[in-house]
Amino acid sequence: MTSVVVLAVTAVAGSATAASAHHGRSPDFTLTVLHNNDGESQLVNAPGNPDFGGVARFRTVVDELRSDATRGRTPRGQAARRGVVMLSSGDNFLAGPAFNASLSKGVPFYDSLALKAVGYDAMAIGNHEFDFGPDVLADFITGFGKHGPPFVSANLDMSDEARLAALVRKRTIVKSTTLSERGERIGVVGATTAALPSISSPRNVKVLQDVAGLVQAEVDRLTRQRVDKIILISHLQGLAEDRELIPLLRNVDVAIAGGGDELLAADDTPLVPGDVISTDPTTGDKLRYPLRLRDAAGSDVPVVTTAGDYKYVGRLVVNFDRRGKVLSVDSTSGPVRVSGVAPDAVAADPYLQRSVVEPVVAYTSALAATVVAQSQVALEGRRDPGVRTQETNLGNLLADALLATGRANAAAYGVTPPQVALQNSGGIRNNSLIPAGPLTELDTFAIAPFGNFVAVVPNIPRAQFKQILENAISSAPAADGRFAQVAGFRFSYDPSRTAQVVDNDGNVLTAGDRIRSAVLDDGTVIVSNGAVVDGAAISLATNDFSARGGDQYPFRGLPFTTVGATYQQALSSYLTDNLNGVISTAAYPEGGSGRITSP
Repeated sequence: MTSVVVLAVTAVAGSATAASAHHGRSPDFTLTVLHNNDGESQLVNAPGNPDFGGVARFRTVVDELRSDATRGRTPRGQAARRGVVMLSSGDNFLAGPAFNASLSKGVPFYDSLALKAVGYDAMAIGNHEFDFGPDVLADFITGFGKHGPPFVSANLDMSDEARLAALVRKRTIVKSTTLSERGERIGVVGATTAALPSISSPRNVKVLQDVAGLVQAEVDRLTRQRVDKIILISHLQGLAEDRELIPLLRNVDVAIAGGGDELLAADDTPLVPGDVISTDPTTGDKLRYPLRLRDAAGSDVPVVTTAGDYKYVGRLVVNFDRRGKVLSVDSTSGPVRVSGVAPDAVAADPYLQRSVVEPVVAYTSALAATVVAQSQVALEGRRDPGVRTQETNLGNLLADALLATGRANAAAYGVTPPQVALQNSGGIRNNSLIPAGPLTELDTFAIAPFGNFVAVVPNIPRAQFKQILENAISSAPAADGRFAQVAGFRFSYDPSRTAQVVDNDGNVLTAGDRIRSAVLDDGTVIVSNGAVVDGAAISLATNDFSARGGDQYPFRGLPFTTVGATYQQALSSYLTDNLNGVISTAAYPEGGSGRITSP
């Protein structure tokens, strides 16, 4: 979606309250929708919580909930006919040390093996699925084999990507799908964020912007086929976007959101230690599971999501009447945490523990045992406040690595050596303060996990260079992955002045005037008092994601050359070769070294 409209929501109190509006009618069919989103390759355990999460425990919980949904005596308030489906709302893998284990292994990836074993009935396609480009997504899907689930998105056109187009022809990638459960047909429609080109690397995949119209077209098609139970699985970057979308739709019975990592729950729901229930940005009230949004026909639609990292299995138990209308949401609905400790401990699935978790642990342990540098200072990689809001010493370190690699490899690739470097902070992923002491190869993957290559953009007009800097700080003071960490120059900006607005093609819609000065390390002035100083063009090192216009950086198709190293490789070699394995306090002081300043 291109804008966010915040709508009021109310929590569903439980089956009795929801059913009262339907005059006590008995349900004809009860469907348990098990779901998750944003697993993001956290296959071993939840970050910082080794006793929780992990895909092997996750499968055990799914299996238990699937069995509970259809076996035994019919629970009070539910129908005698009961079915269950398992759905994902996207971001099914993510760059990082665990996914690098998959890339090192090859097809089938560990993520593919794990998710196939969980037994999904359908999966949405998220933005992170494209972080390594369409071919790696094709590898991920191919790894499920002949009997994998359909991957669902109504607004992605794969026709110009040969491998994905082949999966479309095989009906592995679809706009919508129909599941059969206990004699009932259940339609599932998918949607992917319209912002995909600016936050990932879909290459030639066309991202169609009319999400509401395309979703509704699939809903209407299913409705004409007499499918009267329809679920939307979306990855639109969070509940705010789904709040905008649902009021534009008709005949969607249930919506499952992804991408926002929101946690909806009751006060007495067991949570993973450190987790808290998300709050409504308009009221500050806690968000209960499920939310209800009013659709275009005035019907209430239950909307759910879960926190990611395989920490929870969402369980939405929906009662339908004979016409496929939602009568109620059962009070047993809610997130179920994936725990390895009492009172709700589950055992890890032995197959996934042996075939997925243990090999990934072995791979990452080897990385953790390889020390590449000793740091005299703690390195700031947290997001807010941190790399997405201000200069940090870790940001400087990574930008310096890009600059050094660009300069070292420029001659071999026939490009002008870069004078400056820019690293989007969204590519710095460790989200932690790394203490002084040893820095390992595993740390470098945690910091720079994506498959992005160092790229040199050799001939940037100075006016366009200022536009690039305006984009970097256009969201300040809010945390944003486009915030830049830089090398080879320093700049100042004023967040109280007009922010730049650009479209996904890098066209400047509103010219910002926040950048007040920019000066190269050799003293060359590029911007003075907000005005561009005439002079020679700038050669810049960055990553190819940014050079292609990721995070809406207005490079606008300027030619660039990748120079034979990923940004993780650049960081690792910079630490060993340029710094001789020592990150000094003098070179990388806490708080940065004055490269970026603002009032």
